[in-house]
Amino acid sequence: MTGVWHTAASALALIAAWNGGDAALAQSAGATPPLAYGNADAADSAATAPDGTTANAADNTVSGGDSDGNLADAHGPASGTAAVKPRKRTRIVPYLEVDQTIYDQTAPEQQTVTYTTLAAGADMLINSHSTTGVATIRYEHHFSETKAQGSSDTFTGIARTQTQIIPHTLQFDFGGLATHTAIAANGSTYLNPVDNVGSIYQIWSLYGGPSLQTHAGIVGIKAAYDVGYNEIDQIRSYVPSGGGAPVDIFGHSLTQQGTATVGVRPGEVAPFGLALLGNYLREDISNLDQRLIDARLGGQITQPITRDLALVGDLGWEKVQVSQRNAELDANGNPIVGSNGQYVTNPNSPRQLAYQTDGLTWDVGVVWKPSKRTMAAAYVGQRYDSTTYYGSFYHAPNSRSTLNVTVFDGVYGFGSGLMSTLQALPTDFSVTRDPFSGNVGGCYLGSTGGSCTTGALGSANAFIYRARGVNAAYALTLGRMNFSVGTGYVTRRFITADNSVLAADNGLLDRTWYIDSSLSGQIDRQTRFVISGFASLYRTDEPGFADSGDWGLNGMLVHHLTDHLVGTAAVEVLGIKQQLTPEQLETLGQLGLRYNFR
Repeated sequence: MTGVWHTAASALALIAAWNGGDAALAQSAGATPPLAYGNADAADSAATAPDGTTANAADNTVSGGDSDGNLADAHGPASGTAAVKPRKRTRIVPYLEVDQTIYDQTAPEQQTVTYTTLAAGADMLINSHSTTGVATIRYEHHFSETKAQGSSDTFTGIARTQTQIIPHTLQFDFGGLATHTAIAANGSTYLNPVDNVGSIYQIWSLYGGPSLQTHAGIVGIKAAYDVGYNEIDQIRSYVPSGGGAPVDIFGHSLTQQGTATVGVRPGEVAPFGLALLGNYLREDISNLDQRLIDARLGGQITQPITRDLALVGDLGWEKVQVSQRNAELDANGNPIVGSNGQYVTNPNSPRQLAYQTDGLTWDVGVVWKPSKRTMAAAYVGQRYDSTTYYGSFYHAPNSRSTLNVTVFDGVYGFGSGLMSTLQALPTDFSVTRDPFSGNVGGCYLGSTGGSCTTGALGSANAFIYRARGVNAAYALTLGRMNFSVGTGYVTRRFITADNSVLAADNGLLDRTWYIDSSLSGQIDRQTRFVISGFASLYRTDEPGFADSGDWGLNGMLVHHLTDHLVGTAAVEVLGIKQQLTPEQLETLGQLGLRYNFR
């Protein structure tokens, strides 16, 4: 799938979402959160307080932006992640931009590259009577001015919208992410690649689907269905950073997820609430025709203790199945690896079962919701043949600060894991961009919660895995100063079939730690500054592969020369460290000029 097709598909989905429906934003009917990033078994925690009264945090949902009503990014009046702000109007800002960059690598060897970037994009803050959301998309073409360095094209952006089709009953959700990355031999990703050498990949992620929220008498009914497509496209021939034999890099996948809840609130037919829950997740991955199916049916009881506190118990049946085919073998019996770093699938090989569990599951937990601005939930249970823990905490004490923490546990592939993080994105976050790579930031907070994409993007391995971890994001606004920080940890245990080319990887672990932060503020009416930093560490149990990490710090000045013309100046320092190779250190400088068409 080409970049042009992806861009067109994103634009059409966004336009369709924008034009549909004719009512204000309501809470998603798909209140059952994604399997790994919340309580997969909660019946009505988003729409009902522990004592059964209505308490919908989305009643105060607004769209985020800067103090001037612009969609914030690193090339305009940027402001990290956003807390609750006054409602903004719909604003679309298309632009053209030209940048001149000098790249200097000081270690492990000296080289200097200069290149010119031409960019076109649009920043969108949508807040109509039917749709709310944020979207930004950017296309760049890099003209190298150094011999032996080729030119390249990249697409970057993020979107999250909600559209009311039938007021307070039927809505359509859409989310998308475009970014590019370098991939190390161990499968880890460097999410801020500016080096014009080596393996560079384009990542695409899109999802969308309807959700229904209605009732039949005292019985509440909720249902949602989402379809997602994820792909890692090869921009250059596969050259694993750091050398060594490559791992199997993710290709593309189709994900389907459905949820349904039927229940009554506490006090309707009994002192406790009753609900019947159903969840279904399926991901089909191109690499070795891997397939993940996770289906669950359960019943839940919610017992209020006080108006703010409730106990939750759940008993259900679940079937999880992971299967795959084997790779093509050459005349010597060795697996064939394509030029893209992926094993060539043998379509005639029998499907092999890599993992299956079938039986009863349970979990118990506590939900605390003292106000619309604060909610906490914690659960412990039995799933995937072992004990599981998950929960969340959201706190927005005032309009200037927001905190969101999530503990998760689930079985995923690269595509379904990334789709899950996009589903958890709010519709009122601000966007920061790296001035050199163009990539959008990794963590996003809004008035109803937040999510970080960094953990889901931390590994490009094609394996299906069980993921456990935690992510946290905090945003603070003080006057014209904005600060945000996101951090997290995720561990993945690979699931592969015996007697296959991936057999040796079954049960191995990889781990990703990350942190992403930004500080921005106004210097005067025309000038603004943005400072951003990030760091990540990747460790793997795979024999023969080393740990790796990267970090970066950049600063930018943004000056409005006229109402439409904006000048920028930026510097950045980047470091890449792989355990078995010398550390790489890079310094960059940039001058740019951008024209906003409104």
